[in-house]
Amino acid sequence: MKTDIILAGVGGQGILTIAASIGYAALHDNLNLKQSEVHGMSQRGGAVQSHMRLSSNPIASDLIPLGSADVILSVEPMESLRYLPYLSKNGWIITNSLPFINIPNYPEYQKILDEINKIPNHVLIDADKIAEEAGSVKSSNIVMLGAASPYIEMSYESFIEGIKKLFGRKSEEMVNLNIKAFDLGRKISMEKKK
Repeated sequence: MKTDIILAGVGGQGILTIAASIGYAALHDNLNLKQSEVHGMSQRGGAVQSHMRLSSNPIASDLIPLGSADVILSVEPMESLRYLPYLSKNGWIITNSLPFINIPNYPEYQKILDEINKIPNHVLIDADKIAEEAGSVKSSNIVMLGAASPYIEMSYESFIEGIKKLFGRKSEEMVNLNIKAFDLGRKISMEKKK
């Protein structure tokens, strides 16, 4: 088993929370894990990306080579395109459709969607709307994790254990809300994967 994941977004969108959830899930599955992350210049609004490598075998490097990522999980559509050179031939882009316009020369939104739609293996969802259905817009990152989960070689139960471990110290209500958000995102991808 091996899955290489690029996590992408901007500061404040919960990329590091996604990474922690995947990390706890990987530990639950007794997988090896290596992670490297880069934070933007500002806490909120700067680019954030993380390389996550999961494997049942030892992992030599925490960096994913170009053309090798199995999944690009992005909480911002333009950021998903930034990492296309890393995507493998059969890899998947899972991205939020809602842009976070934080720069004056943000590209035309329709052009971004057109580029994403050119990629045969993509899931484009409005994670914010789905998170609102789950009970909190703040859980849009976990919706995105749910949408990416069918393309990450780990069991559903391990993802749920990761969410419980990460949010359990806050409250049972927070755990349940995030599981609901995860399940709603996962359902969309499972329908696309059929």
